[in-house]
Amino acid sequence: MEAAAALQDKASVTLKFKFNPKLGIDNPVLSLAEDHHDSSDPWNLKRPRFCLLSKEHGESFGFHLQHQLGRAGHVVCRVEPGSPAQLHGLRVGDRILAVNSNVVDHEDHGVVVGHIRASGPRVLLTVLAQHVYEVVRAQREDDADLCPLLGPGVRPRLCHVVKDQGGFGLSVTHGAQGPFWLVLSAGGAAERAGVPAGARLLEVNGVSVDKFTHSQLNRKLWQSGDQVTLLVAGPEVEDRCRQLGMPLAAPLAEGWALPAKPRRLHLEKGPQGFGFLLREEKGPDGRLGHFLWEVDPGLPAEAAGMQDGDRLVAVAGESVEGLSHEETVCRIRAQGPRVSLVVLDPQADRFFNMVRLSPLLFLENEDTAVSPQGPGSASLVESEDLSVEDTASSPSPAGPRQCLLYPGPGGGYGFRLSGVASGLCLFISQVTPGGSAARAGLATGDVVLEVNGCAMGGDNSPEKLQRLADAQPPLCLKLAARSRQNSEAWMSLGSGEDWAPTSL
Repeated sequence: MEAAAALQDKASVTLKFKFNPKLGIDNPVLSLAEDHHDSSDPWNLKRPRFCLLSKEHGESFGFHLQHQLGRAGHVVCRVEPGSPAQLHGLRVGDRILAVNSNVVDHEDHGVVVGHIRASGPRVLLTVLAQHVYEVVRAQREDDADLCPLLGPGVRPRLCHVVKDQGGFGLSVTHGAQGPFWLVLSAGGAAERAGVPAGARLLEVNGVSVDKFTHSQLNRKLWQSGDQVTLLVAGPEVEDRCRQLGMPLAAPLAEGWALPAKPRRLHLEKGPQGFGFLLREEKGPDGRLGHFLWEVDPGLPAEAAGMQDGDRLVAVAGESVEGLSHEETVCRIRAQGPRVSLVVLDPQADRFFNMVRLSPLLFLENEDTAVSPQGPGSASLVESEDLSVEDTASSPSPAGPRQCLLYPGPGGGYGFRLSGVASGLCLFISQVTPGGSAARAGLATGDVVLEVNGCAMGGDNSPEKLQRLADAQPPLCLKLAARSRQNSEAWMSLGSGEDWAPTSL
């Protein structure tokens, strides 16, 4: 009896799976994902967690970010099953504290989405469970303690090393398998390229070497030819990340002696326009992109340094990755006569594609020139040639008017709706500066009469809006100026900006 009871007790114990590096994993189900945290106790996550997400071109990270009306902060409201977000530990209810090295806890929703979009194929999110956040926030006054970050200069480095007569000027600690540390030759190519002494080697040409064998690493370095790009972390960086529990993440890297970099161009429209064409086409790597062609001699585009074949990366500091041609043209037109663009020449484009990092992470700090937008800026553009005159309309006279909106890079239109209970009317309660709604001329207090031809108002307005939230763009609104006689309080019709959470 005692033996049977002992066997029963032993069977009730949950056994942890242990990976044997010699035998490997026979059952593929066991290798689908790692359980980074024990979810049985929701209070075991009192410290912020770090989620390093990676995606392929054309895909998403697989989570939705909700900006809660009336509350500060940004909360994950949905995580797609099997997505990078789910596989790397992001959870519904997580509060986003930082994106890469940027604290975003008190930033506007658009700023947070912009940081994530600008991070390209890889992003490091610092998160904290929402219920834990509320308790910790009530107990602390110092934001710095809540969101740990690497200090200035204490970050991984992306170093481009060009071989000289002494080779790359480095040797690798010998071991059967990574991790590897570097030993530098005094005055050698690696040292001149900014590789710190005793640095840990993380990536070679955008490929992680942590699980490489020594022979695989040597082969990778040999295949690089006369130049190689290394992601490294000095001893102080490695120690600090270990203290914080933070991964040595590539999106945190500083650039040292990089062979190419993004260029910021400031254009001021002349009598003959800007002097270039924007086309959506496949680049040399087969990916769709927005390319600049037919740069006219003597016009503002050429004077600003634009070259034929440059790829457009950002407009007014905001990434245009994933935007359609029409949306990108709208963004440029919305800046008015003064436009700020970030572009890459073909060599720089190939380089950042190889290292799998967004060029916007290495853009030199500079105030972006953004012209103020008037209330009548139209967002619909039919012409491909940006040298033609703008089609922005003048402000509409009193009475009903129609506005056509395209979604921004976060998927939203840049406004919030509220209503008056007794009047059964819908109003624009907030317009995001620089968003699609602002560019199309929406103003706080505008009455929404129709959405995509569907009349608003009445008891079922919230239900109508819920159905229209998934409508295909463009969004056509029929608006009227709000009557001054109606001064009743607004009631919120949704918890998030733009009706729907932002998909990332």
